[in-house]
Amino acid sequence: MIVSLKSDADPSRVLREIVARGLWVARVERDRSGRVAHYVIAPCSAAVDPDELARVEGVIGVTSSTPAWPLVDRQGPTVDIAGVRFGADRKVLLCGPCSIESEAHARGVAAELAAIGVAFLRGGAFKPRTSPYAFHGHGEIALGWMRRAADAAGLRVVTEVMSEADVPVVAEHAHLVQIGSRNMQNFALLRAVGQTGRAALLKRGMAATIEEWLLAGEHLLASGAAAVVFCERGVRGFDESTRNLLDLGAVALLAHVHRAPVVVDPSHGAGRRDLVAPLARAGIAAGAAGVMVEVHDDPASALSDGPQALPMVDLARLAAEITGGGR
Repeated sequence: MIVSLKSDADPSRVLREIVARGLWVARVERDRSGRVAHYVIAPCSAAVDPDELARVEGVIGVTSSTPAWPLVDRQGPTVDIAGVRFGADRKVLLCGPCSIESEAHARGVAAELAAIGVAFLRGGAFKPRTSPYAFHGHGEIALGWMRRAADAAGLRVVTEVMSEADVPVVAEHAHLVQIGSRNMQNFALLRAVGQTGRAALLKRGMAATIEEWLLAGEHLLASGAAAVVFCERGVRGFDESTRNLLDLGAVALLAHVHRAPVVVDPSHGAGRRDLVAPLARAGIAAGAAGVMVEVHDDPASALSDGPQALPMVDLARLAAEITGGGR
């Protein structure tokens, strides 16, 4: 945004008015006589109606750029995915184990989650793991386990797709196709997911800016995705006390300024079971439409991410706080 001043304006007065509205000046441009001609507003400024600035004494005009993500803006803060509304008064819970371990296990977990009031069964059939020797999921067969377990319990399915080749089979089983942090800017994958017409859950890259995240969402919608729900799962920090750094400022920005549906993933955001509940509550307070939580009936025996998985009893307490109880 550029605020242009009249030739007889008092630059210091205009600057005070700009600061009073929570705006930062990125740079000042001067005319040949050395007077202030324009204040260029920094991207980290508060959201202000340009017409309001145009009415400030001494301002001759305000120029704002065309949004780079018009489809994300048009989508709005509320989306309906398989009958579940993200952005409505009731917060959405997306819960389940890190990995789908067996059909019997998936059915047992899904039944418990349904009783708690969870809307989506989450879990990995294809798991992106840092080590090539870690458990990478059971693959396609686990998608069937997951969908049958969810259907039996009246839940919806959200699961990650890692490869363009797997997009059709994942879209066949999932109501909400997850794009993982490592693939946020895999544009070929984004296009392939969008072309299925499914809704997508877009996790923020571990070093991605807000602009990059929003533009990745625009890629999905431009390719035909029914909807995009953004997921803040933590960015890479420098302190090893938590696995990642959960950016609640980003949650508030997307929810209140960009008016986009966003959920938080405190399990990956902290990587610590003892911090999942307080960070989930903080995410809701910041404006999140829901919470994605890793849960396991026996975290000690989980095939992946056991240390950050909540036991069912703890999830039940958290769900009661967030949603006001079961169904």
